[in-house]
Order: sequence, then structure tokens, then C-alpha cells
Amino acid sequence: MELGNTIISRDSLFDGQLVCYQDKQGYRFSIDAVLLAHFLKVTKEDTILDIGCGCGIIGLLLCYRYRFILHSVNGLELQPELAKLASRNVSENGFDQIMEITCGDLKQIASFYQPESFTSIICNPPFYKGSSGRKSQNSQERIARHQVSTTIDHIIAASSYAVKNRGRVAMIYPALYLSDIVVAMRSTRLEPKRLQLVYSYPSDSQDATLVLIEARKNGGQELSILPPFYIYQQKNGEYTTEMERFYQSNSD
Repeated sequence: MELGNTIISRDSLFDGQLVCYQDKQGYRFSIDAVLLAHFLKVTKEDTILDIGCGCGIIGLLLCYRYRFILHSVNGLELQPELAKLASRNVSENGFDQIMEITCGDLKQIASFYQPESFTSIICNPPFYKGSSGRKSQNSQERIARHQVSTTIDHIIAASSYAVKNRGRVAMIYPALYLSDIVVAMRSTRLEPKRLQLVYSYPSDSQDATLVLIEARKNGGQELSILPPFYIYQQKNGEYTTEMERFYQSNSD
């Protein structure tokens, strides 16, 4: 399928129950989004903001899993072409009543939302700092994966602005940079409350690749360290039972 000069793929999850249009050559969602969407503790009547929502996949997953208890999901996306795809995905899946997309820069978040408007913030931020990592030649993917238009400090400051007092902020980030995200959170009154290290597969010699972290605004200092999460049973193996569960439909 073509949209202007862009080739779009129509992908699906949960035996076709959830549809997601993506740019074939641009940014495409990965397993990170699936992990994060299932990490956030969702409660009844939650109002959730996905900062840097891309094609909207995290919000789509949340709506699919929790549409009968959620109040609303908003997605904020800098890149107009991704925001358009996200809006299309919202309509395609029939989530118009509970999910909305805004195109804008998170550094101007006060232009789009009132302070402390959301019970929860969720974000899969660009992993790589501006000068690190192998940069894609595709500008859409480069902006989504590298901190060229924003930084983790900007993202966390925006999250702290938008989340209610005692509200939750959940992110996924490279485990190597855990200290960066903890320092940034605590400097904006976001206290880490839940943390889970993610490994590719069980191994005595392998370091964690990712970290899932959930903070609470003005929360206490107690931090719960969850058991490690393994994506695969072994090197080049199948998904673990826990990972497979994230891809199962609600009816399974």
C-alpha cells in the first residue's frame, strides 16, 4: 500500500484483532513497545499519555487490553507522518472514543496539555544519545531512535509536568543507562517504585539489555526489584512462556 511516496504495511497482532499500519522504510515498532505496554500497571478510569507515540502501537495495545476499564489514552508525536499513521490506526481499530493523537513537540508540552492532566505517562524514548549508535539514513527512524530532537531529560521533565501527583510514569531504556534515567526522574520528583531487568535469554555471562522502570510522582523511596524477564528460552530459541503471553489475544 502506498501513501504519497511512502509504502505502508498493514500488520496485525492477536490473530488479526489489532491492526497497525507502519512505514515499511521508516520507523517500525519493536518488541520494546510490547514489553512496556504490558509492564504499566493500568487501573480503572486511567487517563494515559504516551509521549513520542510513533505509529501509536503502545496506546493501541493498552486500548486492546484494557478498553473496558480505561478512561482515555492520548498520544503525543513530533513527526507529522507518524502522527497521521497513529490517527489512522486509532480509527482502523475503532478506538476513536478512547484514544486521541496530537502532533507536537514534547518540549512544548504545556501548549497541548494542562499540568497534571494524566494519571499515567508511558514512553518508549529514543535509546541512543545524539552522538552514539549507528544512525539510520531514514530521518523518521533516526529521530525515533536517536536523541537528536530531544533528550531523556526533556522527556522526563515533560512526563513530570503532565502526570498527576502520585501518578505513574513507565519507561523502557537500555540497562547500561539506568543511572541516567533514575537521576533524571528523581530530579523531577519522580520516585522509581518498580524496576525489572530484561535479558535476551538466561545466561550466567550475559548482561541485561533493557530495563523497565515505573516511577510515582512524589512517591516514597521504597523500590521493588522484580524478577528478571527473559525474552527467549535460549540463544536463537523460542519465546519464553511469559513473552508468548504478551502476544496472546484476550480470548485465549
